[in-house]
Amino acid sequence: MDSSLTQYRNLFPSLQTHTMLANCSQSALAAPVSKAITEYQESLLQKGGNWDEAIERTEKARNEFARLIGAEPEEIAVLPSVTDAAVSVASALSNCKKKQAVYTDLDFPAIAHVWKAQADVTLSVIPSDEGMIPLERYETFITDQTLVTCVPHVAYTNGFVQNVKQIAAIAAKKGSLLFVDAYQSAGHVPIDVKEWGVDMLAAGARKYMLGIPGTAFLYVRKELAEQLKPKASGWFGQQKDTAFDLTRFSYADGAKRFETGTPAFISVYAANAALSLLNGIGTARIHKEVKELSAFAYGYASEKGLNLAGPPSCEDRPGMISIYDERASETAALLKRQNIICSPRHHVIRLAPHFYNTKDELAYAIDQLAFAHRRI
Repeated sequence: MDSSLTQYRNLFPSLQTHTMLANCSQSALAAPVSKAITEYQESLLQKGGNWDEAIERTEKARNEFARLIGAEPEEIAVLPSVTDAAVSVASALSNCKKKQAVYTDLDFPAIAHVWKAQADVTLSVIPSDEGMIPLERYETFITDQTLVTCVPHVAYTNGFVQNVKQIAAIAAKKGSLLFVDAYQSAGHVPIDVKEWGVDMLAAGARKYMLGIPGTAFLYVRKELAEQLKPKASGWFGQQKDTAFDLTRFSYADGAKRFETGTPAFISVYAANAALSLLNGIGTARIHKEVKELSAFAYGYASEKGLNLAGPPSCEDRPGMISIYDERASETAALLKRQNIICSPRHHVIRLAPHFYNTKDELAYAIDQLAFAHRRI
């Protein structure tokens, strides 16, 4: 482990008793994040109400996420989940002349569910090969009739990372908007929406961003946001002077127009503390550490004879190791009884380290996983 990161392990109390390797699903809880959750509760107990303070925390969280992905605060909406973000985007595009939406078979199912619910949209699904998508496949499937192309920055099943900048260039050339699901990348993979030419990007707080469920962020490029009129909107998505006016309707400036109602403030408090911690460390440092851990784990799991899914190179799979297991849920439950927290999906066990993990922890988890496979 990078010695400069060792100090941060003390911020995660659960590491004293558990091997926490489920960051693709839920990260370990950091002490500053726990403190922020308690602060929300205490502010209600001691003051009876905390609306102004909660709104201030929401704005701070907005700013921190903007910093994380290289955006401006006015380009960020605060929403309950990535699914809500996708629904808002779909509602805003419903009146467009183009009616084709493209997504990939590596997308999280919620993305497909959102677009399948749009009755007048033609769908096209980009297939993967062994859990990866060749870049030229985007050239083929995105056409001049494509309204929006949805891609996962990092695939949720095997950790495959895509070159979003190159995909964005293809989409722009074909006249398609690009929506990026960054739930599996934000927090451990550097993101620069401006440099990459991304139109829209969403990420939730509970995974590599170290938060808890209930808060997600939607980036919408400033120029695009002003053109869109989401049907999924509410009083938080209004100009201040019309927020309490039943007779007038006026969208807020920028991405805020995609917001609906009162955020889950307790989750916002957590997200602000978590993002502040991540930004203080720096995503580049985190990315380097996680890649090294992932490369070690992949090699060690191979030595143990485990059947690995996804790309072999840590450049293509920077933060997740997926191991085939026909009884993935049963195996994960068995490991949990030994205080090893991992995340099963379909027929794979996902080991997803963060910057606070060590090679010893990964080796221990893989040893126990190999033993469990022999027992089963």
